[in-house]
Amino acid sequence: MFLRLFLLFTITPLVELYLLLKLGGYIGVYATIGVVIGTGIAGGLLAKSQGLTVMRQARWELDQGRMPAESLFDGALILVAGAMLITPGLLTDCLGLLFLIPPTRRAFKAWLRRKIEEKVSRGEIQVYTHLGWREKGGGREDPYDRL
Repeated sequence: MFLRLFLLFTITPLVELYLLLKLGGYIGVYATIGVVIGTGIAGGLLAKSQGLTVMRQARWELDQGRMPAESLFDGALILVAGAMLITPGLLTDCLGLLFLIPPTRRAFKAWLRRKIEEKVSRGEIQVYTHLGWREKGGGREDPYDRL
């Protein structure tokens, strides 16, 4: 795990720097800076609109008495996309924008769900579903009643 993170945090900036230098050589320094700023602004606006849409969807699901699992998953991916768009660079901007487009986000979500299910089935990830209820006398006690 440490090696993967080390490679991620050393190779990604080097690739970003290489891409920015190459693009700067083709279109010029100011145009490259404009591209980075433009993708950041466009991504920020798209992240805001997608985030608000997901929030409305989650609120609607809660109003219907359902757990907004899909909306929460979408929200997490939009948060990651926003972080990628804040990071200056072309590669992270492209990935961030892909996470913000609903069809590509759905495809990535399906892939991520399969990976998580595989890890759960192999025992690499454990899921606890206990909600904090305890048996008390003849019934259940909500731990939040004591607050």
